[in-house]
Amino acid sequence: MPITFMDIKMEIKIDKVIRTKRKTIALQITDDATLIVRAPLEVSEQTIRNVVIKHKDWIEKKKENIIARDPKFVKKEFVNGEGFLYLGRYYKLSIVDKQNTPLLFNNNCFSLLRDYLPVARDLFINWYKERAYEKISERVEWYAKKRGFVYNKINITDANKRWGSCSIKGNLNFSWRLIMAPLPIIDYVVVHELFHLEEKNHTKFFWSKVKMLLPDYKKCKDWLEKNGYLLRL
Repeated sequence: MPITFMDIKMEIKIDKVIRTKRKTIALQITDDATLIVRAPLEVSEQTIRNVVIKHKDWIEKKKENIIARDPKFVKKEFVNGEGFLYLGRYYKLSIVDKQNTPLLFNNNCFSLLRDYLPVARDLFINWYKERAYEKISERVEWYAKKRGFVYNKINITDANKRWGSCSIKGNLNFSWRLIMAPLPIIDYVVVHELFHLEEKNHTKFFWSKVKMLLPDYKKCKDWLEKNGYLLRL
């Protein structure tokens, strides 16, 4: 049941509290404007209340921004005519009764075998992951050769909002959801993580390096901040 904390000036509803062995309290506003609190097992409701009240302005602003989004995100339905993003464009889905593979993309649309409707989401995720690995690997290699970056390997992750990361071992990690974005956005995340091989923090020096390869990186960064919520099923 949602928890409502109230005082004279405010009312904030917590839609979900998730308790784990974590050490700190974290607040999350999801893409449908619900508030989730992630808290340590032993933390009291009063402590959670205090944290929520302390961040009241941030919570309200975040919710307002999400509610004001246009277009709205609507969870995908696997029906005829539904649009699915790939490299920044929407492609319609057709449900068919006969084809050689469960899910097919022919550069104009997606087609899905009717018998596989119960596992359609998994099929799409697997397809996106394969395309993401192919395209992102291609872009990483291109920029690595251009600038002389040396990395270890590329991993495709299930991350919802962390588009990319770079490990201390030189592994580059990218969310499969990136393959839904336009190519310049993919390039921005790729270059961003490649420069983290040299500079771990987001210093002015780091951003100056990114700008050397991508003069318009700020436009890509802004696009991702404003539209990243659409890159999901």
